[in-house]
Amino acid sequence: MISIIGAGKVGSAIGFLSASASLDDIVLVNRNKNKAMGEALDIVNVVPKNSTISVTGTDDYENIAGSQVVVITVNAGKIVTDRSDLIQYNIPIIKDISKKIERYASNAKVIVITNPVDVITYCILQESGLSVKNVIGMGSSLDSDRFRYAISKTLHTNQSGIESIVLGEHGNSMVPIFSTVKLDGKAIHFDKNQMTDITNEVRNYWRPLTELKGASVFGAAKHSYDIIKAIMKNESLEVPSSVMLHGEYGISDVCMGVPLVINKNGASIKEIDLDDSEHDMLVKSSNVIKNNIKKI
Repeated sequence: MISIIGAGKVGSAIGFLSASASLDDIVLVNRNKNKAMGEALDIVNVVPKNSTISVTGTDDYENIAGSQVVVITVNAGKIVTDRSDLIQYNIPIIKDISKKIERYASNAKVIVITNPVDVITYCILQESGLSVKNVIGMGSSLDSDRFRYAISKTLHTNQSGIESIVLGEHGNSMVPIFSTVKLDGKAIHFDKNQMTDITNEVRNYWRPLTELKGASVFGAAKHSYDIIKAIMKNESLEVPSSVMLHGEYGISDVCMGVPLVINKNGASIKEIDLDDSEHDMLVKSSNVIKNNIKKI
């Protein structure tokens, strides 16, 4: 069973993708029960004809009992100029939800979308006592696709064949890893101006998107769905996402985006080679997150 906490645009889009693929029974949890029920009535119409899955809307957390996956998409609905500004609004909500997950679905894999995702992922681990490998923050995979898009524009080519990855905070200190960028399997060199322009575009991608439509919906939903699918079908998905570090890359006691392998057993960290400047930026990014964690 897949439980989605928050039946807003992102949560409903994840429900739509999961139901379309008939991954498993879906429960939408929302404080407005009618909203959850309405989205469930809509989403159930995309379930394949040969599928036996159910789609349910509720405001009762008891219904998440037995979930293999719990996805957290809730937010306080505040408009901010920086993701970190959401801490004061979203943390109280997340602390309450964490206790409910611990009570009803302590063995579930938890996928976090609520921002600031690295801080929220850390908070859930502290509040719930869930296993480190079972709590995954979605952010860096989306940033990596935005990196790929920015590279394609710089190189005047399409996105096909571009390999790129972003690590660190899902925020202003994120670290695009230029040293590993490849096009059709071949390493690509960028000059300093190109790297600066691409980095700025990736870090600020969310700003015009938010101004134009309010929030990222489809990108966030698709990347979250990919993680859900890997867990439910026990695929080995290699993707950067936020997890707790215990010495990897010389960094500890912080959640941030690093390369992972995700399957039914949760997430395991896959360390990759970085050049010295990238590693330094990654450490700085971890310190930014740690400073924000102090605000919890």
